[in-house]
Amino acid sequence: MTELNRCPTDPAAKIMTIEQALEWRLAIRKQGKRLVVTNGCFDILHRGHAQYLHESRCVGDVQLVLINSDRSIKELKGPTRPIIDEYNRAYMLGALSSVDAVVIFDDQICAPELKAISPDIYVKGGDYYIEKLNSTERAVLLECKVEFHFIPFIENFSSSNIVERIKTAR
Repeated sequence: MTELNRCPTDPAAKIMTIEQALEWRLAIRKQGKRLVVTNGCFDILHRGHAQYLHESRCVGDVQLVLINSDRSIKELKGPTRPIIDEYNRAYMLGALSSVDAVVIFDDQICAPELKAISPDIYVKGGDYYIEKLNSTERAVLLECKVEFHFIPFIENFSSSNIVERIKTAR
């Protein structure tokens, strides 16, 4: 008999507070594993996100995704965003096998979380480079002595573009 009914980890179990993530981080460090961290809004999960997260996970042993809260997305992108609320965005990310943990942060930048977590590797999309990173986040990451990776950007995939295409289609 096959084990088709075996269920992987509940995606909700991957959603952590920063305090839980710090404990998790200590356990990872004790195991000698390298932690990859990335961050973003991940408002409408699409193929670009999936490929980016898959490829970023491949440069380390475990991956933590820091996501903007609903409030911080409204500040960044305007009153009609986010389209998907923070819990459901975190759940969707947690459902991906390439994501080991998700933490929601409530500011426009995640410098305090990055400093606390002190990742081994920091990944962003190819539309970024070190000088384009937020200066406060960049300073924290340099202080943590992270290894930087920039994953090539996948053209025609962005949540903002998807929203615009939906508006135009009406």
